[in-house]
Amino acid sequence: MNSRLKLSLSLLILAPLSLWADDAATVRFTLDFPGANPSHYEIGVQQDGHGTYSSNGQFDEQSEPATSETLQFTLSGRVRDEIFDLTRHAGYFSSKVDSGHKNIANTGAKTLSYKDAQRATSAKYNYSNMPPVERLTQIFQSLSTTLEYGRRLSYFHKYEKLALEADLKRMEELQKENSLGDVSAISAVLTSIANDPSVINVSRTRALRLLASAK
Repeated sequence: MNSRLKLSLSLLILAPLSLWADDAATVRFTLDFPGANPSHYEIGVQQDGHGTYSSNGQFDEQSEPATSETLQFTLSGRVRDEIFDLTRHAGYFSSKVDSGHKNIANTGAKTLSYKDAQRATSAKYNYSNMPPVERLTQIFQSLSTTLEYGRRLSYFHKYEKLALEADLKRMEELQKENSLGDVSAISAVLTSIANDPSVINVSRTRALRLLASAK
């Protein structure tokens, strides 16, 4: 292999890493909640809207995690801006955010963290009564729901197309209940379903409606 080709391949391998430069402003949310599905996940969002998601989510109690790969996604500008605005109002998690109340039910060990070129801060909590932190928790937990559906839709689209209908229908129901996170994060898989003539029309129509809501 000549040196020019080696250089080209190196640049292709390193190019995605530029999205996650060390000094890029990033907000991360981690949840550990034994017994839940997923019982562990982590979401990272950069200020340009690019994000990563990893979890041990399973299709059911008997299955292995849907995929061990870290997913990459892009948020809508509205949700991205809200995340970073709330982070600023929460003081970049540089102080205690947990309510400290002992009679609060365990809803999982949560960590919010922020990192940029000047600071690296984080705070752990079970429950916080700080409005910015409460809202961030809601955003990230709803986003995890959306991304878990994205995993399932990707799998079913490849191997079990008829199974798409139940998940797409449930997603629309969750969206009406305001329990579904930013659909823009899974726009690629929804687009592939909507454009696939081998998928039944009712499922393609649902995918189109979800995409339209993201806009």
